[in-house]
Amino acid sequence: MTRTLRFALAAPLALALAACSGGADEGDEASLEGEAIAAIPAPDGASWLETASKTEEGGFVIGNPDAPLKLVEFASHTCGACAYFAENGSTPLQEKYVESGVVSYEIRPLLRDPLDVTISTLARCGSPEGFHALSDQAWASLSEFGNRLQSNGAAYEAAMSAAPEQRFVQLAEAAGLIEFFAARGISADQARTCLSDSDAITAMAEKSSEEAAAENVTGTPTFFLNGRRLDANQWQGIEPILQRAGAR
Repeated sequence: MTRTLRFALAAPLALALAACSGGADEGDEASLEGEAIAAIPAPDGASWLETASKTEEGGFVIGNPDAPLKLVEFASHTCGACAYFAENGSTPLQEKYVESGVVSYEIRPLLRDPLDVTISTLARCGSPEGFHALSDQAWASLSEFGNRLQSNGAAYEAAMSAAPEQRFVQLAEAAGLIEFFAARGISADQARTCLSDSDAITAMAEKSSEEAAAENVTGTPTFFLNGRRLDANQWQGIEPILQRAGAR
């Protein structure tokens, strides 16, 4: 079991809610420049914003599956910098570029701690079409979840001492996540079922570690466009890169 996986499944609470980007290789963005790409209409009666699927890499992608520009974000649900991107970049990215069919947007988890594991499990507990919206809403309430756990250390310690099939259920209850996701379409019973599936959670964490290692991703958010790592990690830097690549 890798160090990342051990940390994600059993480490003491250590929430880093500010910027959480690690060192990364410099990107190769010059090769991404191209001519303007015309909008690609969705099939009749469909919307690219409602077209989503789980990827082989363990992420969730929204948009045209054949989009010429494929944006991938490695993200953590307890990363403040990821929360900042969700607040400031997710809506314009989806409404201006994903909806046009020119860009697809995938979120891949880089799991950092037990709360991250819990939120990621709940965000994927529903349909792939709901993953991005649930993730954005969870990022918007990140400080609330962290504060609840920090002020309730006994409940956290009890959760981390519980059997694997109860650990994340108890953690979600202590952080207020059961109620949060129930208000957004994931019933309490559904949430507890997902959170008690220790085999699925272990597989998710292993896949997260595997994909991060394969791409040498050590911090979040880290973005790739058509397989090229980007230097930028916030919307004010990402949008000009998309435009130079043809999304304009």
